[in-house]
Amino acid sequence: MTIVIFGGAGDLAQRKLLPALYNLHVDGLLPPTWAIVGTGRKDLTDDGYRQFARDGIERHSRRPIDAATWAQFASGLFFVNIDIAEPAGGRPLASLGARLDIIEHERGEPGDRIYYLAVPPSLFIPVVQQLAAARFVAPSPGAGAPYARLVVEKPIGHDLHSALAITDAVAAVFDERQVFRIDHYLGKETVQNILVLRFANSIFEPLFNQKYVDHVQITVAEQDGVGTRAGYYDGAGALRDMVQNHLLQLLTLVAMEPPHALTADVVRDEKLQVLQALRPIAGSTVDGCTVRGRYAGGRVGDRAVAGYLAEPGVAPDSRTETFVALNVRVDNWRWAGVPFYLRTGKRLPRRSSEISVHLKAVPPILFNAPPDAPLGRCVHESSPALAANVLAIRLQPDDGFSFFISSKIPGPQVRVTTVEMDFDYSTAFGAASPEAYERLLLDVMAGDATLFMRRDSVEASWRFVTPILDRWAEQSAPLPEYAAGTWGPAASDDLLQRSGRSWRNP
Repeated sequence: MTIVIFGGAGDLAQRKLLPALYNLHVDGLLPPTWAIVGTGRKDLTDDGYRQFARDGIERHSRRPIDAATWAQFASGLFFVNIDIAEPAGGRPLASLGARLDIIEHERGEPGDRIYYLAVPPSLFIPVVQQLAAARFVAPSPGAGAPYARLVVEKPIGHDLHSALAITDAVAAVFDERQVFRIDHYLGKETVQNILVLRFANSIFEPLFNQKYVDHVQITVAEQDGVGTRAGYYDGAGALRDMVQNHLLQLLTLVAMEPPHALTADVVRDEKLQVLQALRPIAGSTVDGCTVRGRYAGGRVGDRAVAGYLAEPGVAPDSRTETFVALNVRVDNWRWAGVPFYLRTGKRLPRRSSEISVHLKAVPPILFNAPPDAPLGRCVHESSPALAANVLAIRLQPDDGFSFFISSKIPGPQVRVTTVEMDFDYSTAFGAASPEAYERLLLDVMAGDATLFMRRDSVEASWRFVTPILDRWAEQSAPLPEYAAGTWGPAASDDLLQRSGRSWRNP
């Protein structure tokens, strides 16, 4: 097959896609005949593109460059200079089509193609329409006919209205089975392991419900600031950039019902049920269930860093949030009454992503009894003395999970403390996990859409998020700020403390 990367000379291609494809080549997982064709406005030759790819692979690949392997990989790299945004009436894909015909003929390929949209969302619709105009996509390929698949990067839209416009445009050209909406978080090994952890271990699945779970926390913390992404990020913010896709997808994996099979649509049906069961956060409810903030100057580690408004490319009057926390409820039989606390932000103390399932405390008797509780008469119950059991699933950087339980401290007295039972992927299996894009690209080649978002899920997540954005747009008060290197604004702590809970900082 041939992978055509629109935006093939961009940052995403150099940092993620080309290194991932190189690693798949090293592991012998690419098909017998293949080609990778980058496209873009840069004036690159094939040799120039190969050097561009090598620079990215040397910096970002989990495997080192091997001379013989690289030579074989580089021979399948090509570049075509096109401008997809050229004036209407032009044929920007004419030169691409001619080049693809030559490459596929010379390499003995049958014409199977994957079109990867590594371009800004504003170009999604023009690219798809140009693919249709150039007749690059068979409307309904039959058995044995060459296939065409489309990979769409997030964000898919800016709000519900724009997301619907994109999904409608894609649906006019591609069948839903041909579309792969990629969320790289779903390709992480530990994220994929959530279903195994829940449904292959009888110790955990009976506990995943409102009878035993007090609350769930999902934290995706970034130590970096906006960096070179200000042009995109200042128009998006943390809610659009992280919550609408990454965090809500993680929530669905934790909260979904057991699927009756591991086929793509069965798994995605169960995840959709969770999204549809989310209690709406709209109007004045937004004020009590959400927190947003923006990082100010501070220190991250031993470095002094600037605040968001001082970052290059950020508008001086920007009201974009770099931190968001939400109190989310799943109104179904399994999770009724259980809060899901979601939190993400930039310039936090460390880079870490974690899901923690906090079980309910044991009754306040025996080992958990208040030390000053009088005997023989009614007392007002105080807070439990023992920490509740917690299952912490680490998604990055140290893939694995821990289970925190209470244990007796050795000695003649009964003293109880919390101990950690830990599982680490690299220690257990002796090697680092493959990068997320490796798994996801391999699934696109295999036509397995299990780890990709379906159209109805994208629209459901935007229906949940858009009322929050609308409420924020109505407000004019200054955004709360938090010092870089801290865990966000004070209101984020208050979101949990109102119910006697607190954040678990990874």
